[in-house]
Amino acid sequence: MANEYPHVAVSGRARLGLLLILLTAGVVAATGIISRMHHETELAQAAELHGIMPVKLVAPKPMPPTQHLILPGNLTPYYEAFVYSRVNGYLKIWYTDIGAHVKKGQLLAIVETPELDQQIQRAQSDLATAKARLDLANITAERWKNLLQTDSVSRQEVDEKVQDAKAQQALVDAAKANLDSLRADQAFNHIVAPFDGVVTDRQTDIGMLISLGSSDSKTPLFHVADTHILRVWVDVPQDFASLIKVGSIAQVTFPDRPGKTYPARVVTTSQAIHIDSRTLTVELYMDNQGGEFVPGAYGDVKFTLPTLTSTFILPPTTLLFRKGGLKVATVGPDNRVVLKPITIGRDLGKAVEVTSGINANDRIIDPPSDSIANGDRVEVVDGKSL
Repeated sequence: MANEYPHVAVSGRARLGLLLILLTAGVVAATGIISRMHHETELAQAAELHGIMPVKLVAPKPMPPTQHLILPGNLTPYYEAFVYSRVNGYLKIWYTDIGAHVKKGQLLAIVETPELDQQIQRAQSDLATAKARLDLANITAERWKNLLQTDSVSRQEVDEKVQDAKAQQALVDAAKANLDSLRADQAFNHIVAPFDGVVTDRQTDIGMLISLGSSDSKTPLFHVADTHILRVWVDVPQDFASLIKVGSIAQVTFPDRPGKTYPARVVTTSQAIHIDSRTLTVELYMDNQGGEFVPGAYGDVKFTLPTLTSTFILPPTTLLFRKGGLKVATVGPDNRVVLKPITIGRDLGKAVEVTSGINANDRIIDPPSDSIANGDRVEVVDGKSL
């Protein structure tokens, strides 16, 4: 059975009253909307008529007297050397592995030199032969000198024997020099440390074929580094190159040592800007007597540099990108717009560094309208500072 609802009768007078209420509310709402639109239209027409634009201002904030420049730096040893073999042979034994602290002249390895040993034996035999011939030539020369006293031989023959003895002496000297040279080469079969340091690499092992080598073509046997002082290399952008002074102290931080800083002293610069990167290479010394740091690591190097007196900070919203370059809109004493070209330095995130074009007394519009132009009349409605 379907639900039945009672029917409520509405009289004509009630309907008329409800209709009057709705009409009255509609008229009031329409009147308010029309009045607001008319007011806004009048304001817009007045602003357009008088050329007045409401703007907000921001004051340039001077940079602090010093600024921090943080750049990545690479650590290298104070001294380092790749140790090569000066002789051919086979590695007989090595005495130091990676991480070993060595002194200058300490034995690192010995190379067996069978071919060189044979050459030395031949050189010794050649020297002995030359000496024997020299002895015979000297005896012969003396005998011919005695025979000359009895006119048994001619002066010419005596002179020939004397000169032959001198020639044999020259051969002895040459054989001895050759033997000394081979023995000097043989001494290089003892591989020694070039200075006090640490063995950071070993590229050889017992029985390995060793060839006379150089850095151009051969693999080094050892790499030795002096790490009591570390060199820190930093590439400084051209804009800050003139501010880096020899003797100044920078602070170095490392990602694996949070919260700790280590001093490093500027010792020299490249005195030239690299064309490919437009940077100046700066060398610093950092003490490492305790061996806390290792070459090859990197860290952040923080320089404390003086700030140029004409440098200010502005919000990026104040910048106008125009055909002639970056500009800012300033408000003159007569409340008219003056566009000023500027040069920016670093992007500081929430602000930009302005290196030229403005001064501390400028009143800068933030943000300016894209259509703003020189001579526009404005009304300052609010001011703020960065």
